[in-house]
Amino acid sequence: MKKAIYGFSGDPITLGHLDLIERALAIFDELVVGIGVNPAKKYFFNLEERRQIAAAALRYLPQVQVIAFRGLLVDYAYEQNIGTVIRGIRNSEDLNYELMLHQVGESQRQGIDTIFFPAKQDLMHISSGAAKALQLEQGLIHEYVPLFAKQQLEERLSGQYLVAVTGEMGVGKSYLSQQLQRLGRERGMEVHVIEVDKIGHAILGQLEAPLYRKVRQAIGERFGPTLLDEDGFIDRPALGKIIFQHPDQLREFNQMIYQPLLLQLRRELYGKRGLLLLDTALISETGMNYLSNNNVILVEADRETQRQRLLQRGYQPPQITHRLSTQYTADRKRAYLLQGIRQSHHGQLWSFDNSPVNNLPAIEKLLDEVSDYLGIKR
Repeated sequence: MKKAIYGFSGDPITLGHLDLIERALAIFDELVVGIGVNPAKKYFFNLEERRQIAAAALRYLPQVQVIAFRGLLVDYAYEQNIGTVIRGIRNSEDLNYELMLHQVGESQRQGIDTIFFPAKQDLMHISSGAAKALQLEQGLIHEYVPLFAKQQLEERLSGQYLVAVTGEMGVGKSYLSQQLQRLGRERGMEVHVIEVDKIGHAILGQLEAPLYRKVRQAIGERFGPTLLDEDGFIDRPALGKIIFQHPDQLREFNQMIYQPLLLQLRRELYGKRGLLLLDTALISETGMNYLSNNNVILVEADRETQRQRLLQRGYQPPQITHRLSTQYTADRKRAYLLQGIRQSHHGQLWSFDNSPVNNLPAIEKLLDEVSDYLGIKR
């Protein structure tokens, strides 16, 4: 059995580390991941926390053992009869430093060799320090760290626990979100509801910055100039009649509004602490479930209840039938969400039946489950 050890600080583990580990496993049968201590560094997470985050991010790799160690990496390797140390290199500064560490290790005359792995070009900018700096400013870090690490940084740096609330039309997503907020605040929890659809509405009909004017103009050019009023805002009902006719057009619209929506959403999140509920119908369709770290409440209701609620909101029966036929069903949403959890090896999906009228006990139970999973004190 060929065995190697890869040592790093992991404060926290990044996607660059994960890539190097996966590449090393193409050469070695087993890999020990050693989370160590550099006396010259100050760490955000303590040693055991860093080990736990790395272990959680790597649990999908059974050939990997994650340990915490102090002292020289070569000493640990020598003691455990591991003959090869893996080191990663992102740039020339890394190379000089890692060569120095190799030479220091050789000076101990323990027979430990080193293999250097250069970082892939699209991962060279990634570091735990960059991820922490971005999180402090509510930046996007899902392309820097695995989702479990992202969740830990959000909790520790921003005091945030993000959960998405999604489902079909008329299932009561907003009602459930508001009840969770009310019940949470009765318990002394800070709970915020961010209605993502309303952010989209503001982009189409309120925000004046050049970016949003440009987006509205592009929507008018693609779907029809008559959608724009004299002030350059979008007629949302008229747009809905167009984009909900064909799934391809809805996807194209979502792509056009995706980045501006993310920008406004990040501003909505900035400075808020506690449980943050992202009320959004299309999180699975747009692939934005990474925002809540794949922690999602899928709200459902029986078809008759759903139709009655939509009738009360002013929809006509033909509109209801057409809208429901063009949107993802609950089962399809569930399949996409579970696929995201499998692919990223992290997340939790709660299914909630919102058909009953008097369902407060079920909502309280759901809040308990979410709080326990996220580790929110109650």
